[in-house]
Amino acid sequence: MNKTNVPRLLIAGTGSGCGKTTVSCAILQALCNRSLNVGAFKCGPDYIDPMFHSNVLGTESRNLDPFFFDENTLKYLLIRNGEGRDINVIEGVMGYYDGLSMDSSFCSTHELAKKTDTPAVLVVGAKGAALSVLAVIEGFVNFEEESCIKGVILNGCTSMTYTMIKKAIIDRFKGRVIPLGFMPTVSGCSLESRHLGLVTAAEVSDLREKMQLLAAEAEKSLDIDGIITFASSAPAICAESIDLPEHEKVRIAVAEDKAFCFYYADSLDFLRRLGAELVSFSPMNDEKLPDGVDGLYLGGGYPELYLDELSANVKMLSSVKEAIEGGLPTIAECGGFMYLGSAIAGRPMLNVLPGESTDKGRLVRFGYINLIAKENNMLCSAGESIKAHEFHHWDSTFPGEAWNAEKPGGRSWQCAYASDTLYAGYPHFHFYANPDFGLNFYKACIKEKHSHDRTD
Repeated sequence: MNKTNVPRLLIAGTGSGCGKTTVSCAILQALCNRSLNVGAFKCGPDYIDPMFHSNVLGTESRNLDPFFFDENTLKYLLIRNGEGRDINVIEGVMGYYDGLSMDSSFCSTHELAKKTDTPAVLVVGAKGAALSVLAVIEGFVNFEEESCIKGVILNGCTSMTYTMIKKAIIDRFKGRVIPLGFMPTVSGCSLESRHLGLVTAAEVSDLREKMQLLAAEAEKSLDIDGIITFASSAPAICAESIDLPEHEKVRIAVAEDKAFCFYYADSLDFLRRLGAELVSFSPMNDEKLPDGVDGLYLGGGYPELYLDELSANVKMLSSVKEAIEGGLPTIAECGGFMYLGSAIAGRPMLNVLPGESTDKGRLVRFGYINLIAKENNMLCSAGESIKAHEFHHWDSTFPGEAWNAEKPGGRSWQCAYASDTLYAGYPHFHFYANPDFGLNFYKACIKEKHSHDRTD
């Protein structure tokens, strides 16, 4: 293994709502405005924050999840996507030490920083505070022997307040923690939330203008030069390569519109590395599946917000239903699974699977899980597993029972559907969490391709 230089920093937070995403986007846009080659990553399984990163960058943001991936995979994906860039910005999740339990930081932002040897910058809310800010910083820095926290950005304070706190940070920490500026509240640039987190980037009006306003403020109040130098100080990393065999080409239809938009960029690249041509289509707006496809990927999203468009598009419903019932290899996760049911909130859908999805008004069976097959299926053999997650307020009257979902804490339930050509359920997964799942889906697509071969 050769060591690889990947200039990088991690934007961490004291907790959810402290301003990590706003600060991350402001930094990303400011760096892009300097014509730098910038990479972006998100800690954890979240789909929405990477959409904001991607909107700024014009290229895909990637997920680095300490639960999904072992240490080598974390480093490999960081190197694969970050090598050759001038700087890489990783946005954390929740509070810096928040993981799967109250007695360890397992699967936290801190674990990611530690495993990838990435210096962290702590975003601290400083509105209405003074000396207490130093107590917060000191608590986070000293909570773990190897905190990896090397810098700090204050959020929500004024220039006058920052000047005083900056001096106090320098005096107290003697270079152990570097103050890298502050972000004041920028009028009109707040990013709204809904039950799954932020609204998606596609739903934010004037997003590009908002990002430029944030970047302009970042150039004034953040130490962008210092941030670039900070990222350049990150040590080189190394990882074993994850080689994928290239197969014959197949065409896979991928649902991509406002209703279906939750995909991991590296999972899609995984399929491309095997040889797939990914063909986008819109279940909302197109009349049928793309011609000549050998597989179908229906990701998650917000189908519940677009019921009129989805239910009224009877030509598309008929096209997808006929294809799936005809044996087209299909993965349908969460929102895609809801689309396969008989109805969503009373609106007719594909009716490929039994069950209507309704809003429960609360999170249902949420969090990280180990997904274990109860029977042989398209993705794996009985007993094989993949790390996955659920996060949804809606539930189906028939959520499936072909898989066991086991939480790290011990709770378990049955979920999802499986056949030789179908995976459909609420759990989401990433192909790099178990590459055999992606390979087996691809092989099913090859089999489908050859099922239509004709000889003279």
